Amino acid sequence: MDNLNIMIVGVGGQGTLLASRILGAVALKKDYAVKLSEVHGMAQRGGSVVTYVKFGRKIHSPLIEKHEADILLAFEELEALRWADYVKDEGMIIINSQKIDPMPVIVGKAKYPSEIVRTLSQKYKNVFTLDALKIALQCGNIKVVNIVLLGLMAAKTAIEKQIWDEALKEIVPEKLLEVNVEAFNAGYHAIQD
Repeated sequence: MDNLNIMIVGVGGQGTLLASRILGAVALKKDYAVKLSEVHGMAQRGGSVVTYVKFGRKIHSPLIEKHEADILLAFEELEALRWADYVKDEGMIIINSQKIDPMPVIVGKAKYPSEIVRTLSQKYKNVFTLDALKIALQCGNIKVVNIVLLGLMAAKTAIEKQIWDEALKEIVPEKLLEVNVEAFNAGYHAIQD
């Protein structure tokens, strides 16, 4: 692997920053250079949040331009659609099937787009969707949606699972580790090729 460009997109409060910190720890454990950058709007009010994670042998900038992302990890469907142009043609999109209405939809000024996953699947060949919220609920904590999705992404990379497990233990606080490990494993085994 030369470089891996990952965009994590969601809305405020979904845990994109924690996911990026775990990715950063994975990169460091593989002896890669790593750069992280978080960009967000009104995150406290459910605004769009984007986190860039780049790692590889040599990284110059944390930002990812259009058509440069190898992986788009979307914690919500509309955010997947909003940021899909950043994915390479041969890139991968992982989508949580959850829908969170943005403010214009809530106040009736816009309509939530329909059939987002189908639309993206017609343009990109590597689109995976998962009801991560349902899996998080089965694990006993809705706040681990991000870790479920990270587990699925990990299963689709060439990085050894042991490295991911070590990064989780390093980053996640001890009192929350058990549920996060369960969520990660559930996501890791959710979709088998």
